[in-house]
Amino acid sequence: MSAAVTNTASWVPVLRLDELWEGEMTAVTVNGVSVLLVNVDGGVRAYRNRCPHQEWALDEGDFDGEVIVCSRHLWEFDARSGAGRNPATCSLAGYPCRVDENGMIQVDLGSP
Repeated sequence: MSAAVTNTASWVPVLRLDELWEGEMTAVTVNGVSVLLVNVDGGVRAYRNRCPHQEWALDEGDFDGEVIVCSRHLWEFDARSGAGRNPATCSLAGYPCRVDENGMIQVDLGSP
């Protein structure tokens, strides 16, 4: 007897892909949470829009197409993985995201 698999994903449409060009980032609000969307290498990543250092909004920083830089203290993060580059001991909190068949970016913050 096998256990039933339950899909607990709660995908929320947040932005059309054609509104976030490759090499750009933007913040959106998903169920009251600020989420940073990054289009890197033709794929979209979603992170909590807060630097883990002092909770500064990352969308106020810089993005060179590969590295997200917090404007407050210049901490750097790899846009593909969220891994810290400077310092390497810290990383961004990520969320699952996808683009649906209609070109809509969707984010899943997790089960309530």
